[in-house]
Amino acid sequence: MSEESEIQAEVEALRERFSDTKALYREVCALLFFRYGITPTASKLYQHVRKGSMSAPAEALAKFWEDLRGKARVEIDHPDLPEALKEAAGQAVSVLWTQATELAREELAVLRVEARTEAQSAQTELQEAQQRSTALEAQIQTAQSKAAELEIRVQGLAAELEQERRAHAGCTARGEALSRQVDELKLEQSKSRQHFSAELDKGRAAIDEAASRAAEAERRALREIDRERTARTQVDKQLEQLRGKLAEVERDHHAKVLEANAAQTRLAAALESARASLAESARVNQLQGVELQQALQAVAQHKAEADTLRTLVAQFQPSSTAGRKKRLVDSSGGR
Repeated sequence: MSEESEIQAEVEALRERFSDTKALYREVCALLFFRYGITPTASKLYQHVRKGSMSAPAEALAKFWEDLRGKARVEIDHPDLPEALKEAAGQAVSVLWTQATELAREELAVLRVEARTEAQSAQTELQEAQQRSTALEAQIQTAQSKAAELEIRVQGLAAELEQERRAHAGCTARGEALSRQVDELKLEQSKSRQHFSAELDKGRAAIDEAASRAAEAERRALREIDRERTARTQVDKQLEQLRGKLAEVERDHHAKVLEANAAQTRLAAALESARASLAESARVNQLQGVELQQALQAVAQHKAEADTLRTLVAQFQPSSTAGRKKRLVDSSGGR
């Protein structure tokens, strides 16, 4: 806890004891000055007490200093001493009392620092002890849990042991029955062994015969493999020859394809040229058709004009034509 917190806590305690505002301020002045070695001021008093107006702590502070000076003044009341000596002695005693007060205040400050240090150490030790206590409590709870688990396991093992004991009693009887069964099985095993020996001899003979057949089959298989290898070699040679022929055919085919492509290119060019010539011929024929149509039209026009001229000529020569016709008729009649 800090010094301000301690002072405030003691001020709250004084507040409960002193209801009068002035008395409360005087007690707080004494608390600050004598216990904590702090010179009280009006603002500091009001900061801690916060009661009444600002004049209340100022008045209480003035009364405190007046009482303190009065207590510090020492009067020497002796009838035989002169007044000057009495006053000097009183001042000396006052100085001594002030110095003693200062020394006591310094010792109190040192003790207060030591007390705070010890209190902090004690607080630290208390926290460490609380932590150790918490850890121990956790360990105790863990141990209790483990103990409870062990108790449960012990109970379970005890029950299993009892079951095993009961089962052992039953196993003894079963063991005797099993011994009898073992004797019977040994007898049957002896009989089975004899039968097995006979069957084993038969099996060995069958195995030898099968081995002979397997050896013969292996030899036949090796001969077949040799024939297959020879045939495979021949097939590989034929295949290599066929691959050569195929390569040659592919080369010829490639050359022919190239030639066909060239011929196709030439044909395409010729076709394109023929198409161009055909288009030109069609254009010329079209022009000639137009010219022919124009000539026919001109001929028809000329023919119409000739017919018109003949008609006009016939109209202009009627008499001569009639005389020629008459002479022709007369000549025909004389004959």
